Amino acid sequence: MIRRRLLRTRLALACTGAVALVTLGVCGAAYSIARYELAHQLDLQLTQQAALLRREYRNPQPGVLQGECRFLAAPACAQFVPAKAAPTPVGYLLPVTDATREVAASRRGVFRTDLVIDGHRARMVTEPVPGGALQVALRADATDQGVRHAGELMAAVAGAGVLLAGGLGYLVARAGLRPVATLTETAERIAATRDTGVRIDLPPGRGEDELTRLAVSFNTMLGELEQSVAAQRRLVADASHELRTPLTALRTNAELLIHDLTESQRSRAVAGLQRQLREVTGLVNDLIELARDEEPQALVEDVRLAPVIEHCVATAREHWPGTVFEVAVAGADLTVPGVPARLARLVTNLLDNAAKFSPPGGPVEVELAGSTLIVRDHGPGITPDDLPYIFDRFYRASAARALPGSGLGLAMARQIARAHGADLVAEAASGGGALFRLTFRR
Repeated sequence: MIRRRLLRTRLALACTGAVALVTLGVCGAAYSIARYELAHQLDLQLTQQAALLRREYRNPQPGVLQGECRFLAAPACAQFVPAKAAPTPVGYLLPVTDATREVAASRRGVFRTDLVIDGHRARMVTEPVPGGALQVALRADATDQGVRHAGELMAAVAGAGVLLAGGLGYLVARAGLRPVATLTETAERIAATRDTGVRIDLPPGRGEDELTRLAVSFNTMLGELEQSVAAQRRLVADASHELRTPLTALRTNAELLIHDLTESQRSRAVAGLQRQLREVTGLVNDLIELARDEEPQALVEDVRLAPVIEHCVATAREHWPGTVFEVAVAGADLTVPGVPARLARLVTNLLDNAAKFSPPGGPVEVELAGSTLIVRDHGPGITPDDLPYIFDRFYRASAARALPGSGLGLAMARQIARAHGADLVAEAASGGGALFRLTFRR
């Protein structure tokens, strides 16, 4: 919760800062433009006043021509500075500097400058005229007031913009992080209740933005997690059920050994105890293999599949002497990356399953063609109702419930196939029986 609020705060501050910077930049630029335009207007007024005075005073006398600049309502004040200093000192209202003398002597062009007259800022232009220089000055009070008002207005606009940016930044952060908040609340609810059936509600018409894709991926992950948890619970429940019978038989046989038994009774009890121990050991080993759900990468090597199949068939003939195994290996050079022992376990499980359902003396057909291994029996086959569940752990079809086995062989075979990048599918064979097709991807 704290992290989410910090993220929302950081996002709101980032949005606010970005909008505030833009607002301040725009206001600053507007203030600079307004200040420049007002100053330019003052310079234009000076130029116009100077043009009027040049037409009015064609042969001016040295000294002040007009105006009282210390009054705001007075017209522009002007004076004429001759090229040569008059023998009699002349009183000037505006300052006469060396630059003014250079303009009067035609050694310098027009220039403008700021000055202070009676404590008020003014703007003055000095330009050359025949016989000297003309100086014209205007009070800048109106310009300064306009610049000040523009600055106050821009400051108010900037302040309002920053406040508006803060509000918009908060709203944007809140709206933008709402899916993230929902995602966080869902994750916290799952962590608190361990209910993996919870999903994030996706609003219709939102599109395929990043947050929607995140929510979809999170829902997909929850679906996979729910299936994994359900499979784990089902595995534990099925394992408990399957272990209960042999453990009960073990306990019964062990208790029998305590009593006085005849030699034949003791032999039967010991044989039953050994058989049940083998079943429990095999079941536990199968559960360990299924729980591992991966292959040891350090043992992966290039394996020629034909010798592995021939070895597994030879072993199956010893284990199932009443079954005929017909082998046709066309892909003798097929090599796949994998673990030899695990591939042998995969083929053995398929052969044992086919032999278990084959009638006495019935054939089991084993064919390797290209990159596909086919194992077919001529037993009762797989019903359409059983086909979707044939590779589930501990699943037994109705025809297999009276046969020995734990129901883990085919589940383990598919797990090994997937770990080796192969596809294992089951289907009903034409003419009866079941057909298992193992295809290695090249």
